[in-house]
Amino acid sequence: MNDATAVFIRQLGPADRDAYFQLRLRGLKAHPASFGQSYEEALARGPEQHDARLQGLRAAEGEFLLGAFASADTSAATAADASLLGIVGLSRNQHDKERHKASVVGMYVAPEAAGRGIGRALLDELLARAARIDGLRQIQLMVGSRNEGARKLYESVGFSQYGCEVGALNVGGVFHDADLMVRFM
Repeated sequence: MNDATAVFIRQLGPADRDAYFQLRLRGLKAHPASFGQSYEEALARGPEQHDARLQGLRAAEGEFLLGAFASADTSAATAADASLLGIVGLSRNQHDKERHKASVVGMYVAPEAAGRGIGRALLDELLARAARIDGLRQIQLMVGSRNEGARKLYESVGFSQYGCEVGALNVGGVFHDADLMVRFM
């Protein structure tokens, strides 16, 4: 990616399924302690596990996926030659008593795009969209306790730690703690 390359964020749709799934698999394989789903589990369930959220039918209610794209021409945002560099999702709690909460899910930026502000751009867009959702009061997330870079990014957009889940993930017999973070709207 060079200086002439534009980076833009948009909601992912059904046509993005394969690109989304491939980038998600890269993240799951490279950073198994950062995701609740394993690489093997994702492969077994296949890309169709994301179809409902990719349809976008509940985006206004807080169920959506965003993608960061790179292209020398911003009109290529919907074209096949636009490169998907980062992903993030929002998942709103469906229980009546907890509909005021949603979670950041599946945040990942490809290593070749790291350090270019893509993670921040994804979070900024997610938070802007979340602010327009009726009744949504807080956004939560979990981040690996040893993932200092991600935690600093989340703090920089207003998240703060409210707890730690000890042994949150078991990756190959090794337990990893996760910091619990929240941002109030």
